[in-house]
Amino acid sequence: MIVYHGSYAEIKQIDLSKCEPYRDFGQGFYVTKYRHHAESWAKRKSRFKHSGFVTEYEFYYSELVTRKCKIIRFEDYNEEWLDFVVINRNDKNPLPTHDYDIVEGPVADDKVQNRIEDYLNREITKNDFLEELKWHEKTHQICFCTVASLQFLKQIDNGKIVSKFLHIGEPIVERLVADFNLDEKTATDKFFSSNTFSKLADTSNKFYEKDWTEIYDLLLHELSL
Repeated sequence: MIVYHGSYAEIKQIDLSKCEPYRDFGQGFYVTKYRHHAESWAKRKSRFKHSGFVTEYEFYYSELVTRKCKIIRFEDYNEEWLDFVVINRNDKNPLPTHDYDIVEGPVADDKVQNRIEDYLNREITKNDFLEELKWHEKTHQICFCTVASLQFLKQIDNGKIVSKFLHIGEPIVERLVADFNLDEKTATDKFFSSNTFSKLADTSNKFYEKDWTEIYDLLLHELSL
């Protein structure tokens, strides 16, 4: 299974001690199976820093069956997931917040985090919140919480190539915003979910070596904008 990690810096070696605590599934190294989500995260984190990197990994999922590894999976947004995220995001709880090696499930993005605060402040009931989440965009993340869990990840050395995607993607998103009066999220989603981006992500054809204006023209043709 191929998974992706988006960051402002290239990941050469995973150091769990440098990972942020009190995130959805606790302190750990986070990846996603959705490339465009990792690209968006890298762009967001890199805006005032560097160009941004997406590091690609092979996750040896099948080996989990034959090795002792404590795992919990949340198939979708549900009550169990919500309770787990609330515990992990509470910075008054001592670290570590749980003893799982690997946790997999949906993401509490900015919008969901705001609603979690509303739920904790009793401004919305748990049932109403969970009902809202049924309509939320499909998301995915895996948190590797222990050193032992990292044995199932193998880095694929294409971070430098993928970083070129960000150099191309940033001006394209900016032009979409300017030319068609889109908000940045909509423009970003249009680009990263397009067939044009899929061609760009296929490193075998070296599509990423084209000038960004050529790729922008192809995107406009595809989207009929």
